[in-house]
Amino acid sequence: MKAVRGAITVGANTPGAIAEATQTLLAEIARRNDLTPAEVISAFFTLTPDLTADFPARAARAAGWDVPMLDTQEIAVPGALSCCLRVLLHVDRDTPVKHAYLRGARELRPDLER
Repeated sequence: MKAVRGAITVGANTPGAIAEATQTLLAEIARRNDLTPAEVISAFFTLTPDLTADFPARAARAAGWDVPMLDTQEIAVPGALSCCLRVLLHVDRDTPVKHAYLRGARELRPDLER
């Protein structure tokens, strides 16, 4: 089992913007890792406190991800990146994985997003 991390900033606190960002992030993680939803064991999503309009897991299910998922809120750290959606995927594989930090979330891990 491996863990894959990713994050993306969300343009607005709306259900549509959260869904679009979730699906964009998951699609990019899947593309980078040649990953199918069948390989995913579970998914943990976090949202910064300014994103409350919807659950990322709802968008993941709409995209065909039928695995156990959990949505939680990030702690409110002063100066932290706002409007950020993060994911931690547990996947059934032994090969190396590639993480994805998109849009403004690139600043979280510039070492991975050169």
